[in-house]
Amino acid sequence: MASNLIVPVILAGGKGTRLWPMSRSQRPKQFLALIGDLSLFQLTLKRLDDPTRYDKPVVVTNSEYRFLVAEQAQEAGVELAAVVLEPIARNTAAAIAAASFIAAKDGPRLIHVLASDHNIGLDDAYRTAIDTATAAAKAGRLATFGITPTSPATGFGYVEAGAAEPTGAHTVKRFVEKPNEDKAKEMIASGNFYWNSGMFLFNSALFLSECKALAPAVYAAAEASVKSATTDLDFTRLGESEFAKSPDISVDYAIFEKTKLASVVPSPIRWSDLGAWDAVWKESTADEAGNVTRGPVNLYNSKNSFVLSEGAHVAVNGLDDAVVIVSEDAVYVGKLSDAQDVGRVVKDLMKSPKTAKLTEEHRTSYRPWGGYSSVLMGERFQVKRLFVKPGKQLSLQKHHHRSEHWIVVRGTAEVQIGDHKQMLRENESIYIPQGEVHRLSNPGKILLELVEVQTGSYLGEDDIMRLEDTFGRI
Repeated sequence: MASNLIVPVILAGGKGTRLWPMSRSQRPKQFLALIGDLSLFQLTLKRLDDPTRYDKPVVVTNSEYRFLVAEQAQEAGVELAAVVLEPIARNTAAAIAAASFIAAKDGPRLIHVLASDHNIGLDDAYRTAIDTATAAAKAGRLATFGITPTSPATGFGYVEAGAAEPTGAHTVKRFVEKPNEDKAKEMIASGNFYWNSGMFLFNSALFLSECKALAPAVYAAAEASVKSATTDLDFTRLGESEFAKSPDISVDYAIFEKTKLASVVPSPIRWSDLGAWDAVWKESTADEAGNVTRGPVNLYNSKNSFVLSEGAHVAVNGLDDAVVIVSEDAVYVGKLSDAQDVGRVVKDLMKSPKTAKLTEEHRTSYRPWGGYSSVLMGERFQVKRLFVKPGKQLSLQKHHHRSEHWIVVRGTAEVQIGDHKQMLRENESIYIPQGEVHRLSNPGKILLELVEVQTGSYLGEDDIMRLEDTFGRI
């Protein structure tokens, strides 16, 4: 193999609907700071910061999240080997196969596949599990990590362990779909069942060989999409027509449930997929009444509850087993023990054009140059707060249906209108006429903040013609 170091492959394309209204399709849970100050994606990157075991990570995501991935990796101080962009969602089998081709371009490599949105304790038990899986992979096995169950959870699949192997792993006897509670209790009592973590470790050549034999359509699509891949800035775009030919199937169904080479590594580690708000509550530090709060919150006569506010001050009185999530533009209230039901709520919201946007967009939207928050919208006008990171600039652009007024409230702005450039400082403003070519830049060393007032007949985000763009969005 080209190197003895393990190549981490991080899957970062999920949407996390059960953590609505914080998690939405344009900024899903892996990019949110749900546990501490770092996002789940950044915590995953930090967990891989071990040069004795790991090489630079390969991240598989979609085009919509590419700048979030790059920005958060930079903030975490982690250099990525590649950011691979899926042109269309095809589940985990095709994503892992394509990443395996890319990671092993110079020869077979050991690959550790992991999700970007799990919370895992980095301790000796975790390191032992990694070393056991590595030994199994070197012995010609496809290793999956089986989490030692702490409860009869019905939200996970299970793996039944068979005979012990010399490496410390076990053969896989069978995979079991998400069971009911009675079945889960029965399996846990037997002592041979583990939660299916969705993490894997294997030799790329062996995995691709099994993929070719057991899921040939997945293999062919992944191979062809990598061969036709293009480079876009620092991103690798897989060939769209080729990748789309892959079946929409998970790696469990496509390979691990069929192969005779699967091993399970018993992993008594602290692990949570943070699949719903009750999982976030369990992973957080509660007060003596069992309450967890984030943001401006006051609790009275309440217990065993999770209350999070993104801005508005929230007072909760006399509740037990409650979850209250207050975002910039939506509120969810329910029983904490029914947190899995949030997914059904989101599905209902998606059915109506009036509420579908609440599942997709936050009031604050992030861009590679910074972002903006919607403050107020009325007939023929809209007010936004723009924030531009130091050294960044928006595209050179124009709008067909609106004019814009910019007022600088913090920092220094360089504004180009037509061929003319000028500097704006705090409390200074400028007018951009409808149809005029313009560009906004932050030449300073601190965040630039502006108030933008848009006026016109149409104020949609798609009323933009980009003429030049640093981030390749033309």
